[in-house]
Amino acid sequence: MDNIATLSQLLQTSGNHYKVFDLGRRIQVIPNEQFHQVEQGSQPYPYPVQRSAQIAIAYWNEANQPWIWFLKFELDERGLLQQSHVTQFIQYVLEAMGSRLTNELSEEQQQKLTNNPYTFKPHEDKMALFHSLIRSHLALPCSQYYEHAQHYFKGGLGWDNWQTVGLQGITDICTHIGQEQNGVLLRKAIAHLPTQPLYALLGALEHIDLPEKLADRIVEMANKEIVSDKPDLFLLSALVRALAGAPEKHLTDIVDKLLSSEQLSHQEILIGIAGRSWHVLADSGRAQRFLLRLAQTGNQALFNQLFADLVMLPQLRMVILPLLHASPSPELTQALMELQRNTKG
Repeated sequence: MDNIATLSQLLQTSGNHYKVFDLGRRIQVIPNEQFHQVEQGSQPYPYPVQRSAQIAIAYWNEANQPWIWFLKFELDERGLLQQSHVTQFIQYVLEAMGSRLTNELSEEQQQKLTNNPYTFKPHEDKMALFHSLIRSHLALPCSQYYEHAQHYFKGGLGWDNWQTVGLQGITDICTHIGQEQNGVLLRKAIAHLPTQPLYALLGALEHIDLPEKLADRIVEMANKEIVSDKPDLFLLSALVRALAGAPEKHLTDIVDKLLSSEQLSHQEILIGIAGRSWHVLADSGRAQRFLLRLAQTGNQALFNQLFADLVMLPQLRMVILPLLHASPSPELTQALMELQRNTKG
């Protein structure tokens, strides 16, 4: 076992099936072969956030009993995993569990595995969504909260009686959006929802590939806010994040409308675009408009943070970097100069 150098090797050697998910941005699968290439240093981590890879690894035996690791690894300036950190984590695993990763752990072994610098606990909303997602992947039953949540979204409880609806039930519906008419259910319900269940639903939908008709409904809601005299900017932020998995045109149309208005380009909305819908910034013109609006917030610290975050994304690196030297706007030029000063300092 001493020659195991990657998590992929460890998991393959154990004889288990496994899937790797990114947790830092949208919760999405990283194909095993791609993750292997990342571990080999052949390509950068695809979805870095704050210069780290935040991943979940689920592995399971023939009985489809899943075990899960939530891991966070720092990346180098090229976006590559630091192999020494991965090797260290593997050593923690081997010391605690040996090569049979599905053995029951004693309390002492569990403590040994937990007490390492690479495991982390995701936010509650991501944890709920991930558990729903992995159970869906393995065709395991939904949680006990699923049917009650369905009943609520059918209007059966009354829209104001949402207090007994569990977040896990909402994420179960979202991860089974193509089954049992759940997509239709949500499309019909969404306009009736009070604030709390609406935000819970939109938060879960950030990680889901949306059916077109549900995306249409969310776009309608966003457009209603866009033309309002007093738009709810926090709702708009949640809506644009929820459209991250919508058909491309739905998302780009809304993002372009938001970026066309300085008022609507609130920092919460810009954070939402950068965090969940970053792929629309692969268009150079849109990326430049985004950075201009970000500069116009006057929040240099946020500008520096989001610029650094976006430039680490392999998909955006060669879109964002040239903008350092091609800014027609005084505000953006100033923000970029401050960024470069900050970097040199």
